[in-house]
Amino acid sequence: MLKAVLFDMDGVLFDSMKNHAEAWYQTLCEHYGFVCDRIHFYLYEGSTGAQTIDALFREQRGRHATDYEIETIYAEKSNCFTQLGPAEPMPGAGDVLRKVGEKRLTRVLVTGSGQATLINKLSLAYPGVFTPDHIVSAKDCPIGQGKPHPYPYLMGLKKAGNILPTEAIVVENAPMGVQAGHAAGVFTIGVNTGPLDPQVLKEAGADLVLGSMSELAERFDGIVEQFFDLH
Repeated sequence: MLKAVLFDMDGVLFDSMKNHAEAWYQTLCEHYGFVCDRIHFYLYEGSTGAQTIDALFREQRGRHATDYEIETIYAEKSNCFTQLGPAEPMPGAGDVLRKVGEKRLTRVLVTGSGQATLINKLSLAYPGVFTPDHIVSAKDCPIGQGKPHPYPYLMGLKKAGNILPTEAIVVENAPMGVQAGHAAGVFTIGVNTGPLDPQVLKEAGADLVLGSMSELAERFDGIVEQFFDLH
């Protein structure tokens, strides 16, 4: 029986990934000398900022980033992201959230973001949808257990009422997030809102790949009827 839908935030509820990718690029590549393009950061999407920074240090400098480096770089990246301006709600996301609510399913946010203004941002764009006790953010995840580790979505299941993996749907747009949902044993929908080949989401473990949140809104009732029992 379906009881909850667990949503990623950036690239799912907000059209924010292009700004995140730009902020990471300006900070890590232009300022700190790492070598990659903006699309590269879509592959890290869903991971915590600390994990993203540490991954690049391991890949290109052969060592882990220090706590000081992570704190300094992430602060700079966050400042750059803020200067790029606010991200708009993702087209179709509001319709999906409404349909989930109409079916009386619990809505849980599972994000790698740790920004202090998270709840305010959500309440402005989607008033009354996510309560603080139905949010899993970076601060809830031990170091090394952010996406693609299943821990964030296992925590999401717990916050949804200690439900089983078979009683939920994950909605993700990033390979690491899809991997996390799949590893947690949850039916995972990959919504390809970015520049990646949709096959990347399929290979990451998505049970279903769609092209937009608007498409998910249009097909949501049919997906629930096909794969789940609401009775």
